[in-house]
Amino acid sequence: MNNLNANYERILEVLRKISKEQLLTYQRRKPKMSDLELISLSLTSEFLGIDSESDLFRKLPNTILVKIERSVYNRRRRKLVTHLDIIRLKLASYFNEFEDYFVVDSMPLEVCKMYVPAIG
Repeated sequence: MNNLNANYERILEVLRKISKEQLLTYQRRKPKMSDLELISLSLTSEFLGIDSESDLFRKLPNTILVKIERSVYNRRRRKLVTHLDIIRLKLASYFNEFEDYFVVDSMPLEVCKMYVPAIG
């Protein structure tokens, strides 16, 4: 848990340098967790390889867990997808100013399927 919290804080520190806290223009109630904090949590879970949302919420320290519920996290994260992509591009240019190509998402895609004909 300590590793998750340390990574979350470090990612949030970098994000605050390149983006503003509130990215969504309208929110009915003022959320306890800012948009940038939510994006930081999402990037931290990706960085640590936490694929399951239930696993993420099991590993969250109480300092973060009291700020957001799981359903609210889902809803707001879906609304912030475009902002997340923009932030990823900013991060890529921030880390590698002189590069032309970047890996934005490392999710493997199945391009070819091995086919073994049935013998019968």
